[in-house]
Amino acid sequence: MSHDTREKIIQSASELIYASSYSDVGVQTICNHAGVKKGSFYHFFASKRELVLAMIDAQNEQAKNAILDPSFASDIPPLERFTRFLETMYQLQMQSKNECNHVLGCPIGNLALEMSTRDEILRQKLESTFEKMKQLFKNTLQQALDAGDISDIDPDNSADALLAYFEGVILLAKTRNDPDIIRKLTPNIKGLLLASY
Repeated sequence: MSHDTREKIIQSASELIYASSYSDVGVQTICNHAGVKKGSFYHFFASKRELVLAMIDAQNEQAKNAILDPSFASDIPPLERFTRFLETMYQLQMQSKNECNHVLGCPIGNLALEMSTRDEILRQKLESTFEKMKQLFKNTLQQALDAGDISDIDPDNSADALLAYFEGVILLAKTRNDPDIIRKLTPNIKGLLLASY
């Protein structure tokens, strides 16, 4: 069985779970969407959980290439990268609103909300994803400190605060089904990084 079949299964799971939930999307639904038989599914994945672990890896790689690397590239000052990141998130949520009439939110955040108290293995995987994002934020804040753009902050705590803020903003946009919330709340990043920003 081909690598393409495995990728189709992962992509189908990603699309279906993102638009609905882990609990509502079964293996047969994923197979139907991917156009494969259940035997093909179990050739690649021992369980739905194993598939979702692979799906999270694929989503992380996609987010790195399409969102994080472009947003945090070195062509603008460190602090402005956070604004660019939220603008990218705004564009993605606006796209989902236009396509399906719903703001779908953050796929990792959605899974974390649903599964963190239900599956410890998935919780740990999701936590590691957030930890990588936090480290990116922390490194960016350290660059801003080194450049004298901000002062007197703890980069580690501030990175956690930014991560919580970004996920909260996207959750609020999803709850209100309004991507404009993201742009409206972007300026509040400054308050998280002291008046010197």
